[in-house]
Amino acid sequence: MRKIVIAIDGYASTGKSSIAKLLSSHLNYIYVNSGSMYRAITFHAISKELIPLTKKNINTLISLLSDIQLDYRINNSTGFYDIYLNNTNLESKLKSLEVSNHVSSIAEIPQIRKHVVKIQKSFQHKGGLVMDGRDIGSVVFPNADLKLFLTASDDVRAKRRYDELINEGYEINYEDIFNNIISRDKKDSKRKDSPLIIPKDAVVIDNSKMNIIDQLNFIIKLIKTKFNF
Repeated sequence: MRKIVIAIDGYASTGKSSIAKLLSSHLNYIYVNSGSMYRAITFHAISKELIPLTKKNINTLISLLSDIQLDYRINNSTGFYDIYLNNTNLESKLKSLEVSNHVSSIAEIPQIRKHVVKIQKSFQHKGGLVMDGRDIGSVVFPNADLKLFLTASDDVRAKRRYDELINEGYEINYEDIFNNIISRDKKDSKRKDSPLIIPKDAVVIDNSKMNIIDQLNFIIKLIKTKFNF
């Protein structure tokens, strides 16, 4: 069976990572959460006290890129891939509101995007691949075999993110989460380098009223129809 590349883009908190993980597991494909790369670099910038992003701090962060190694390793407990920065597992440390509040600013720095996109493109040679993010179908893999774009109402997205963080022990309030996802979408859509857009050949999925199994079944049916799997 031919291995394909599946690009999943979408607005903040539409469940891109959740469905991408489930789909990759179903297909026995490699899964890469591209957004976690930008979050890992954001976490690194915070730990190095390079926030706020002054011109000096940005230049310092750019100078550190050659020493930042990002890779994914299988988590034997979950069966999914976790992100590592310089051999340290950061998977559980990247969802904080502090990281979320700064990740869009980090991601719009051209040198950082170029560094991350180069890493992302390298995964194409590893066989079947599911990658989710904000510019996968438009920039990283413009020739992906299948492009999906997820959307949902603002309230639904904020509630999903809020519930997820509460369940993981974070102390946050709903208004902060709501404002954050709206701000991130606006910032990412207006950035000059690789803006968040809906690729013309993407299948748009509004999952406001769909649970994750509904989404998985829809996508599997789509793949079977399109590729005769």
